[in-house]
Parts: sequence; structure tokens; C-alpha cells
Amino acid sequence: MLTIWGRTNSVNVQKVLWCAAELGLPVARHDAGLAYGKNDEPWYLALNPNGRVPLLVDGDFSLWESNTIVRYLAAKHDFGGLYPASPEERALAERWMDWQLSTLARPLGIVFQGLVRTPPERRDRAAIAAAAAELPPAFAILDRHLEQRPYVAGDRFTVGDIPVGAFAHRWLSLEAIERPALPALERWHAALAERPAFREHVMLPLS
Repeated sequence: MLTIWGRTNSVNVQKVLWCAAELGLPVARHDAGLAYGKNDEPWYLALNPNGRVPLLVDGDFSLWESNTIVRYLAAKHDFGGLYPASPEERALAERWMDWQLSTLARPLGIVFQGLVRTPPERRDRAAIAAAAAELPPAFAILDRHLEQRPYVAGDRFTVGDIPVGAFAHRWLSLEAIERPALPALERWHAALAERPAFREHVMLPLS
């Protein structure tokens, strides 16, 4: 059985749990990070020197970095399915995984931390506003891409949809920011919301 260390309100943990559920893999999850601690203990740092979540333990093998864990699980358990066998289709999926890291992670992290996990009197409203302004143009890129295809890599759901889908859901769930109408993105998000694994592991109250 796989062991995943990380709390369920971490978007990066949600990616991994969603992927494992799509694959039908049994998982033992243990809370770690923030109030739960453990991620700064010597045994944890020996497996993940960054001291972050998630951490995957698969027998004698351990792995950190959420998108890498998603790739690993999909390649090991569903090569040719969730993890495309075609190098071209796989590249189309993986570029959006990398785009989530390079384009969405920083500004959405600032907005989320500022609006959800920081008390109002301690918020850096200028930093939140500046980061929030970066997100509509970024998601508009994804919206235009999805106008021509149902999923990020083409006609079917792949690993590429998981990191971007988790972050898109978090952005769409924030109540205190304005968002433009992005119909293709909203249609794609609605399709993700029909997946039981997405509903169970991603569509959670923000905290």
C-alpha cells in the first residue's frame, strides 16, 4: 500500500490523492505539515529534505514533488492511459503540468495564503492585489487552449489535467476576487467535477 504524508487542505497533496484515486490505488494517508508537524522531523527530512508535503512512500522507494509523484504513479500503474504512451501526447500533457508550476503556483499561492490563511489585519493587500491581477490573463491562456479540445492534452483526461485542474478549482473557489467569464475553462472544470476522485479530494472547503 502507498503511504502519503500530507494534509488534505494542501493543493499539492490533493493532486496526488486525486491521481491515486483515479488509478484505484489503496493509500494510507497521514497528516503532516503546518499544525500537524512531522515534516521538520529528522526522519522526514531524510526522505524529503525540503520539509514539504506531499511525501510518497512506495515500499522502499520514496518521492517528493507533487507533479513528479503524479507522473510516477500514472506511469507505473496506467502507462498508455492516464500517462500517455505517445511521446507527443505525453509532452502535450506534461507541458501543462510544468505551466502550472511556472505560471500559476506563485501568484495563486500569494492570493490563497493572503485571503484564506492570513487574518485580515495582517494581510498585505497590495501583494494580494498584484498577484491576483496575474491570474486572469494566465487562465485566459488555458481558456483559449480549451476552446479547441475537451482536455489539456486533447480528447481525453490525462495527467496534464490534474495539477492544472486542482489549481483552477482553487482559483474558482475564492470568493473575494473578481474573475472574467472563461466559458471553455468553466466547461472543462465542470467535466472534472463529474469525476468522483476530483469531488472527493479536490472539491473541499478552503482552509
